[in-house]
Amino acid sequence: MVVMGGIVGSGIFINPYVVARQVHTPFLILGAWIVGGAVALAGAFIWAELAATLPEVGGQYAYLREAYHPALAFLYGWVLLLVIQTGGMAAVSITFARYFLEIMPWQVPEWITATSALGILTAINCLGVKTGGRTQSLLMVLRIVAIAALVTAGLWAALARRGVALQSPPAFSGGSLTSFLAAMVPVLFAYGGWQTANFIAGEIREPRKNLPRALFAGVAGVIVLYTAVNWVCVRALGPAGLAQTTTPASQVMRVALGQKGARFIAVAIAVSTLGFLSQTILTAPRVYFAMARDGLFFRAAAWLHPRTRVPVPAIILQSVWTVVIAVSGRYEQILNYVVAMDFLFFGLTASTLFVFRRRAGGRSEYAVPGHPLTTSLFIAACVLVVLSTTLRYPGNSLVGFGLLLAGIPVYFLWSGRRRAIPAS
Repeated sequence: MVVMGGIVGSGIFINPYVVARQVHTPFLILGAWIVGGAVALAGAFIWAELAATLPEVGGQYAYLREAYHPALAFLYGWVLLLVIQTGGMAAVSITFARYFLEIMPWQVPEWITATSALGILTAINCLGVKTGGRTQSLLMVLRIVAIAALVTAGLWAALARRGVALQSPPAFSGGSLTSFLAAMVPVLFAYGGWQTANFIAGEIREPRKNLPRALFAGVAGVIVLYTAVNWVCVRALGPAGLAQTTTPASQVMRVALGQKGARFIAVAIAVSTLGFLSQTILTAPRVYFAMARDGLFFRAAAWLHPRTRVPVPAIILQSVWTVVIAVSGRYEQILNYVVAMDFLFFGLTASTLFVFRRRAGGRSEYAVPGHPLTTSLFIAACVLVVLSTTLRYPGNSLVGFGLLLAGIPVYFLWSGRRRAIPAS
């Protein structure tokens, strides 16, 4: 549930139209989501081996620290806090507020609704991993129910209207390849999030056995859900109709069940955003905790509640910064370079597998299928995403890289303080 919860957010209800505007045939639309799922599954296999190799709290932070250098690990945690995690959370919290206020007769500012949701979920996850995990599981089950309802209603609408038949594969040209690569950016963004389960590897029973199973089962389940949603969108609306709407899930439900259906999916999207926020609050602060434990961040972030054993200050810090971004209203701009930063560190983290394999003499308790080919292909996909987003949004991408470079002097400041702290 944590793996699936980290992936399934509001994107699957919105992103299908973005893909349909890049590629215009059912075959290519569904093909993009299947290829994206294959990339995510390749990443999950890599993270599964990394979890078996180094089952520590902090996930990517720990892998980069042990394989390369604490400075690179610090830069990951730095960007995660300032951009990747909090920027995404801010945008999602505002998305929740908009859909929640749409179905409620209340006249409340969006930022109050967004910050209230963040506050409640933060308090829940401060109560402990079990409480946060149960909340996450409940929200994930509700999301699966919502997606199942969307698929069922869409299938009914497609059959009633006789739908749009899937076509034979079109001839691939240079222009088609360029469009397909452009379509892969929102697809890969929608599939992102499976890696966050590794943040809590040190808090899972038998992580070497259970985390690889969870990664494989979770990502495979999301591939099925995503492919089913896009199949019914294409069948019910057709490629042209899908490309014309910015709310494909609402449109499918409206076609199938009228306005009541559209209202139902608005509730489902609100639940999905809550589930994403809950999962993020549960997992990402373990990175800041690991940084503080290494002496590279505020000491308070390494404090664990004596009873629940959760890093309460780290959780609160992340939520407070998320609120700042959400209230500032600049989260949409930040999201433009979230993707570049996220996939930059995906590629770097995947490359650590070669380092760990070499140190272990090529042996591993859990082996990635097809390594080194599959691992290399995943890294290449990450490089492609970074290049595509940088070329498409050069200004915002430069801001992201600027924030990344700004972390270098901060690292030397913290590392200098660490050396000054007595060993006792």
